[in-house]
Amino acid sequence: MAGRSLFTNPFNITGHPALSVPCGFTAEGLPVGLQVIGRYYREADVLRFAAAYEAITRWRDRRPEV
Repeated sequence: MAGRSLFTNPFNITGHPALSVPCGFTAEGLPVGLQVIGRYYREADVLRFAAAYEAITRWRDRRPEV
């Protein structure tokens, strides 16, 4: 489990808000996420950014081929 949270642990410890939004696919068709990190106690900024990003892109509607 420690390896899976390698990129989130620093933000969990410091209390910085973080989230991931879909932003594309690799050449192999695997989904890629954009990790967004905000300033301490600025959750609203991170959520506003994510909402704006999702509104202007269509990545959330695409699915990898199975």
